Amino acid sequence: MQLSPSGRRLAFIRVVGEQRRLILIDLANQSQLGNVGAGNAKVRDLQWIGEDRVLITTSETESYRNLGIDETELAAGQIYDPATARITPVLGNVRGVFPALLSAVTIVENADGHDLLVRAYAPDQAGRIDLYRVNPETGRARVAESMGREVDDFIFDPTAKKTVARSEYKSVTGEWDLYLRHGDDAFRRVWRTTALIDAPYLVGMGMSGDSVIVAADRPDLDRPDRESAEFFDVNLETGAWRPVRFDFQPQSLLFHPRTGRLIGASRLENDRQIYAFADADASLLWAQAEATLGDVSPYFLNWSEDLKHAVLFTSGTSDAGTYYLLNLADNQLNQIGHAYEAISPEQVAPVRAITYAAADGLQINGYLTTPPGVTDAAKLPLVVLAHGGPAARDTMGFDWWAQAIASRGYAVLQANFRGSTGYGEAFMEAGYGEWGRKMQTDLSDGVRWLASEGLIDPARVCIVGASYGGYAALAGPTLDVGVYRCAVSVNGVSDLRRMVEVEARAGEHRNNETVRYWNRFMGAERLGDRSLDERSPARLADRADAPILLIHGRDDTVVPLEQSRLMAQALRRADKPVEFIELQGEDHWLSRSDTRLRMLTETMRFLQAHNPAD
Repeated sequence: MQLSPSGRRLAFIRVVGEQRRLILIDLANQSQLGNVGAGNAKVRDLQWIGEDRVLITTSETESYRNLGIDETELAAGQIYDPATARITPVLGNVRGVFPALLSAVTIVENADGHDLLVRAYAPDQAGRIDLYRVNPETGRARVAESMGREVDDFIFDPTAKKTVARSEYKSVTGEWDLYLRHGDDAFRRVWRTTALIDAPYLVGMGMSGDSVIVAADRPDLDRPDRESAEFFDVNLETGAWRPVRFDFQPQSLLFHPRTGRLIGASRLENDRQIYAFADADASLLWAQAEATLGDVSPYFLNWSEDLKHAVLFTSGTSDAGTYYLLNLADNQLNQIGHAYEAISPEQVAPVRAITYAAADGLQINGYLTTPPGVTDAAKLPLVVLAHGGPAARDTMGFDWWAQAIASRGYAVLQANFRGSTGYGEAFMEAGYGEWGRKMQTDLSDGVRWLASEGLIDPARVCIVGASYGGYAALAGPTLDVGVYRCAVSVNGVSDLRRMVEVEARAGEHRNNETVRYWNRFMGAERLGDRSLDERSPARLADRADAPILLIHGRDDTVVPLEQSRLMAQALRRADKPVEFIELQGEDHWLSRSDTRLRMLTETMRFLQAHNPAD
């Protein structure tokens, strides 16, 4: 859902089966301004272009081998004008420009209305990825600013109407350069660092408009009495750095929808999303949201330019996901939609936070979902649901996968094992080199703790997950044997060395940041390190002590389909029970309704066959 700049109009996508429709509403009189089909495209974002048009960003899995583009997820833009009911493709029919969006789209005001700024690829111009200015009426574009291939990001100042900062990154050497605009035209380099992994990145404009925000590791600027800062304010004139500070250490920053300037920060703390604002109007908006929703933890999705209207989202206990419109002008908070309108409050399974000690004493936080209607949870069958990433985390809100499993009579454990985000840098770094090792036993330690509490039956446990979680699901029966009765891997990694080799071939250079990142997390000394084979389920198939279901999207551009095919072949050669399902037209994120439903249906069939809940 996206509010218009004035807060008087609302745009949202409604999904019926596989069909998406963009609907525009006038909030003043609740009338419909527009309704247009977006087909079965994967809608990734909506942005208002002024009050009258909406930009729809979609993506598809595509290959253009004549341009050197192997199968990848490419973004495209379409502009919907409800007054004419016309849809105009962004970069459509622009000679010599590949019609894919290679950056986020910035909406820019001008004397006649608005333009769009986005980077795009021109194969005939030495493969440049320049910044283009797009006319929203025609979709046609012209170069707004030349940018070399090494420019990896930029910051545009809506007030000055020009880019004010750039960054460049050399993947082989790890050199990251920050450039600030000097005068009207030239950029000057003000800082260089070497970051072979975890390169800095540009975030947005500073509070006063005379600085930019950069996320970086700057131990030279740390104070011994303060937690290390992640975000820094860099003055455009002097190049001086200072940490961005709020009442808490920010996990994300918030910017004004018109000026693009920093106005606040947010972090997840004690399973609540908390906010702090430097802007007085934004502070009032947050205070009103907190006061009205009480114990419910709301997320700000977006707000109007005057900061008097906002769209909020909640989910959790008895709430499968609810959208609210907060109107500060008349002090009203109204429900305006549901993420899963067919799921009633009593169907939502209860979730509670848990904490237990891993075998080495490290505290692991997580969540236990129990079947709806079960008042005395004891000796339940359990499904361990491992999250992806692995540098990610599970949260307290409504999780469609965990809820689906719980609805069939299972308890569900979601553990934020070491290597997860949200618990500090040291906790995430504790996961480095622990694929198939302590990251794996953190999960089974949770099983043992739940059994000791009498909550689950340790003889009736299966493991399920996607992406890294799919790896964990495969590592359960092959590396951490004796715990699970079955395993379901969705889009999972099975051969670590081969996975890193794919990332090496995909980059411009084999020695690239992605390869270095995975080698660090997986615990490899170098590209091709054969020690990874010792923790690769596909190479340990003969050890598998439980039936395995493999599900993989054929359009997965993150974890290749080959990873599940290798695992299936290895299990069959070892004469181990395995099923393998390929999802036609599905990507890494299970973006389509029909294939997501099939994944759930096949997962539940497999769980009920090998670990029945009744």
